[in-house]
Amino acid sequence: MITKSLVLTYFYLLIYITLSSGVILYNKWVLSPKYFNFPFPITLTMIHMAFSGSVAFLLIRVFKVVSPVKMTFRIYATSVIPISAFFASSLWFGNTAYLHISVAFIQVLKALMPVATFVVAVLCGTDKLRWDVFLNMVLVSVGVVISSYGEIHFNVIGTVYQVTGIFAEALRLVLTQVLLQKKGLSLNPITSLYYIAPCSFVFLFVPWYFLEKAGMDISQIQFNFWIFFSNAVCALMLNFSIFLVIGRTGAVTVRVAGVLKDWILIALSTVVFPESMITGLNIIGYAIALCGVVLYNYLKVREARTSSQTTEGSIPDRVIKDWKLEKKKSSDVYWPEGGSNEEANGALSASNFGVDEETPLILSSAGRLSHIGRNQQSGRSG
Repeated sequence: MITKSLVLTYFYLLIYITLSSGVILYNKWVLSPKYFNFPFPITLTMIHMAFSGSVAFLLIRVFKVVSPVKMTFRIYATSVIPISAFFASSLWFGNTAYLHISVAFIQVLKALMPVATFVVAVLCGTDKLRWDVFLNMVLVSVGVVISSYGEIHFNVIGTVYQVTGIFAEALRLVLTQVLLQKKGLSLNPITSLYYIAPCSFVFLFVPWYFLEKAGMDISQIQFNFWIFFSNAVCALMLNFSIFLVIGRTGAVTVRVAGVLKDWILIALSTVVFPESMITGLNIIGYAIALCGVVLYNYLKVREARTSSQTTEGSIPDRVIKDWKLEKKKSSDVYWPEGGSNEEANGALSASNFGVDEETPLILSSAGRLSHIGRNQQSGRSG
C-alpha cells in the first residue's frame, strides 16, 4: 500500500540522487575547457567553502537555527585543523581530476573508496585486517584495473589526482573517527560547515596562490556570478539532502541509492558530454568492482547487526542486575519485565556507514547517531 510516508521517502531519495549527480556534472561542465572553460578547480572549491561557511555562520550566529558545540582551542587545533586539511586536499585533487578524465571513469575510480578506507583504517589501527574484507578489496581493485585498461582516454595525471583525492578522503574519515567521535564531539551538517569550511578555505589558499593566481591574472575568463552562485547552492543543498535521507531511511538505503546513482551518472555523462565514451571492458570492470562494493556493504551490515544483537543481549543483563539490587534495598521499586533498546541498536547499526563521498562536509551523521546510542546505553546501564 502506497502511503504518504513512503512517497516522501522516495521523494527524498530522488532529491539526493538528482543533487549528487547534478553537482558532479555541474562541476565538470564549469571546469572543462570545452564548455564553460573555468579550469581553476582550487578557486571553484574555495568558492564552495566561502559560501558554505557564510551560510553556516548566518544560521548559527544570526538566525540561531542551531547552537554551536562546545569547541575548545585544543580540540580545534588537534582535530578540526588536520581534518580540514585532508578535506581540502580531497576536494582539491578530486575537482582537478575533472580537467583530465571523464565523469564515467571518475565514478569507476571512486569504487576504490572502500579499499582506501580499509587500508588507512588498518594502518591507523582503527580496524583489524580480516581476510574476508581483504579478499573483497582485491575484487574491487581487480575490477577497477580492468575498467582502467578498457578506458579509451586514459590519462595518468587525472587518475593520480583522483586516487590521491580518494586516499585523502579516506584519511579524513579515519581521522574523524579517531579525533572527534572518540572525544564525544558530534557535529551536524550546519556546525560542521561552520567549523571546517573556513579552515579548509585557508588551507586551499596556499596552493591557489602558487598554482592558480597567476593564471587567473592573465586569463580572459568572464566571471559569471549566477553560474558560481547556483553551483555553490547545489553543493550546499547536497550536504543537507544526504542528512535528511539518512534520517528518513537509514545509511543502508543511502548506500543502495548511491550505487543506483553511479550507474545513472555514468549513463548521463555520455549524453551530457559526448566525448566521454564507454567501452565494454569499462562496463565489465565496473560491474566486477561494483560486486565487491555491494559485498563490502553486506559485510558491514552483517557486522553492525551482530554488534547490535550483542549489545541488546548484554545491556538488559546489567540493567536487571541493578534492578534486582535496588529491589533488595526497597520493595517499593518497580522491576519491569523487559525493555526496549531499539533506538540505541539502530544508532549502533548506523555507526558503521559513512556518507556520500560528494558530501564530505558532514563529518558523519551516522557517527553522530552512534554517539547518541552510546550515551543512551551508558545511561541505562549506570
